[in-house]
Amino acid sequence: MNIAKKLAALLLLTIALVVTSTSSAAGTKKSNGGPLRRAELKEAESRLSKMGYRTGRVDGVIDSATQQALVTFQKWEGRRLTGRITRAELEAIRSATPPRPKDAGYKHVEVDLDRQVLLLTDDDGEVTTILPVSTGSGKHYKEKSMSGLAYTPRGRFRIYGKLEGWRKSPLGLLYYPSYFSDGLAIHGNPSVPHAPRSHGCVRIPMSAAKEISERLPVGTIVLIYDAQSFVSAKEWVQ
Repeated sequence: MNIAKKLAALLLLTIALVVTSTSSAAGTKKSNGGPLRRAELKEAESRLSKMGYRTGRVDGVIDSATQQALVTFQKWEGRRLTGRITRAELEAIRSATPPRPKDAGYKHVEVDLDRQVLLLTDDDGEVTTILPVSTGSGKHYKEKSMSGLAYTPRGRFRIYGKLEGWRKSPLGLLYYPSYFSDGLAIHGNPSVPHAPRSHGCVRIPMSAAKEISERLPVGTIVLIYDAQSFVSAKEWVQ
């Protein structure tokens, strides 16, 4: 092959590589996509809502309720906590299965300490609501003339007492507390960080506190567990 033919072949190869690279980049851009359309955002909200995540109004508008629902979804699915609905998150939402409780078949509450979420089931044991929580930090505290270990106990409990509205405790204010063990409660709090930060209570968002309280009558079973500590309460139901 003479020099002219070699140069021509090299030129054709270069053009082919450029076209392939451009097509690949375009395909990547298309698959990643640009901003989601409002219809797609509404689809994501609708799907999350049907699975039990509290998105608020399903309207394609990403407000604080939608972001909170997405973070809860990301906690449950073990995804990065961003609170943003990207095309990748939309695909994850589309392919996700609804959360299932560890102890199925009866109405109760589960608090998954590893995921930092709360599951509320109906009479058939199906999850109707899933919320973000913040539980005991596991650290020693000393404040307001009190000291102790910020620990959320594992095990099976029952709601034994309730209060409406605000209740002032030695360590702070509780909103619509539902007590399950030695003064510890599931209650609303303005601060529900992604990680465990409470003194031992189970914090839930303020927006859900009143409704959750109404759905947890005295006697409701509460299961609190991590990967090593799950205990069934089915025998209590029987």
